[in-house]
Amino acid sequence: MKKIAIIGAGPGGLASAMLLTAKGYDVHVYEKHSVVGGRNAKLKLGDYQFDVGPTFFSMPHILEELFQAAGRNLHDYMDLVELDPMYDLIFEDQQVTMYRDPERMTSELSQQFPGSEEGYHRFMNETRKRMNALMPMLQNRHHRLIDYVRPRTLKALPHLALGKSLYDVLSQYFDDERLKLAFTFQAKYLGMSPWECPGAFSILSYMEHEYGVFHPIGGVNQISEAMAKVIEEYGGHIHLDRGVSRLMTNGKNVTGLQLEDGEVVEADEVIVNADFAQAMDQLVDQTALKKYKSENLEKKKYSCSTFMMYLGIDGEINLPHHSIIFSDDYKKNVEEITKSLDLSDDPSIYVHNASITDPTLAPKGKTALYVLAPVPNNFSEIDWDEEKETFRDLVLDVLKDKGGITITEDQIEEEKILTPKGWEQDYNVYRGATFNLGHQLSQMMYFRPHNRFNELNHCWIVGGGTHPGSGLPTILESARITANWLAETEEVKQA
Repeated sequence: MKKIAIIGAGPGGLASAMLLTAKGYDVHVYEKHSVVGGRNAKLKLGDYQFDVGPTFFSMPHILEELFQAAGRNLHDYMDLVELDPMYDLIFEDQQVTMYRDPERMTSELSQQFPGSEEGYHRFMNETRKRMNALMPMLQNRHHRLIDYVRPRTLKALPHLALGKSLYDVLSQYFDDERLKLAFTFQAKYLGMSPWECPGAFSILSYMEHEYGVFHPIGGVNQISEAMAKVIEEYGGHIHLDRGVSRLMTNGKNVTGLQLEDGEVVEADEVIVNADFAQAMDQLVDQTALKKYKSENLEKKKYSCSTFMMYLGIDGEINLPHHSIIFSDDYKKNVEEITKSLDLSDDPSIYVHNASITDPTLAPKGKTALYVLAPVPNNFSEIDWDEEKETFRDLVLDVLKDKGGITITEDQIEEEKILTPKGWEQDYNVYRGATFNLGHQLSQMMYFRPHNRFNELNHCWIVGGGTHPGSGLPTILESARITANWLAETEEVKQA
């Protein structure tokens, strides 16, 4: 069988490798870091464990299907715990708890937002239809314009809410501003503003309420580690601490990889799971590219970034597993992040207190606390060496003043801060845009880099920079599309 070289052991690369090794391909994954996962890796600080990036998983059936396709049972490799409630939303004058269970959610709404119950049920019923219409588009390749006139696409068009933002769509169901935000803040999963994010992405909040929010014991990084185990069981190879310096090409044909230590690896096909724009900018001979040359990448639209704090705390924290603390003026905060590219003095923050659910993450009586603040990407030219400590203290103040949690300096036993500069330098994320290329309709489906890369031969793309987009479920779908397409291409040649 063909030799497949994969750049990056993130979830997209690992899922592709798992599916292809199960089919008998000779698969080699090359990872710059010493652990698998990329942005979905495990971070260890002393006796504490954290997820580097994603902190929950929805739609677990997608992961179950991938493992089943590889001849394995997901639940033999990890213990998934559903979170109930899903998360708390903390506003200036109100705290709202969000549930998957419709009865509990209806009860919460009747107490907090009387009269909003009908809008919630209408949202769920109508978005279920939207989801059913859109899923075939998200699960199939889009590499030709003719795909837009296929029956599945024509069926989905009325559900795209063309011309409407995510905020516009939720305004059809709710009047209260806080309730609109409760169902639109998920635009941040794409690094976008709900006032700019396409209305079709109302499916993001629907997915949580329909399928639930899950925590794998040990952290979401266990998804990557489980896939790595399956790859090795099938004889696949994961090469850690082996970064790639460039794609080897002969004209438009990719022939293999050159590693950072100078070794040249020949391969029949190459799958790029590195950050797409960073890979095109740093790993590819620019003379081989047209649309995705470095100067053209600069003109694309990108997501925001994140300011991360990983804190090992001596003591228990009285917060639920997930909390979102909203800025007093959320719209202003979002515009600072995505438009003016200013560092906010009133940031919204997300707090992940997984130790309350998972005792494996910290010693008894202690807490592994993960705190995230969305911030501008590195197009902002913010000097993070200068601003890091001041912004860190501001985030702790927000946690104290709005979350009711005081963390003293002597309680912090371990600490790591990851800024947009760190995302770019340490994790090779283009301009620190943590959630990859933006998800405007002009950069979706056919108009997003294709899974079978259209500028180079024998080159494939997986991850958030290709179709269908960012977020763990969609990244896994990109791997399924790519792996199946590659295998299908080989079967056609053999026939």
